[in-house]
Amino acid sequence: MVQARIRPRIKSSMQSGRAREGAWVLEYEPAEAKRPDPLTGWAGSGDTRDQVRLGFPTLEAAKEYATRNGLAFHVTGGADPRALKIQAYADNFKGPDIF
Repeated sequence: MVQARIRPRIKSSMQSGRAREGAWVLEYEPAEAKRPDPLTGWAGSGDTRDQVRLGFPTLEAAKEYATRNGLAFHVTGGADPRALKIQAYADNFKGPDIF
């Protein structure tokens, strides 16, 4: 049976906004190990499924696709959003609290 991994879409380092923040990606697990090419030294394999990445708007849509197509899958990552620490610029120069 074909193995798949479902993970949340990771924001690029060049991306500052929150577009497609809740999107999920389905990737196939590698079927064979990569080996170095004798001529170039680049790592590669004969498994072409490594190049396939499918995007979904929700986790449920990705799970539905996997079950409908008979893929064994596991979910990595999660939905614990980062908490923002809101502070003023003046707080950077605040001395220790004595009282």
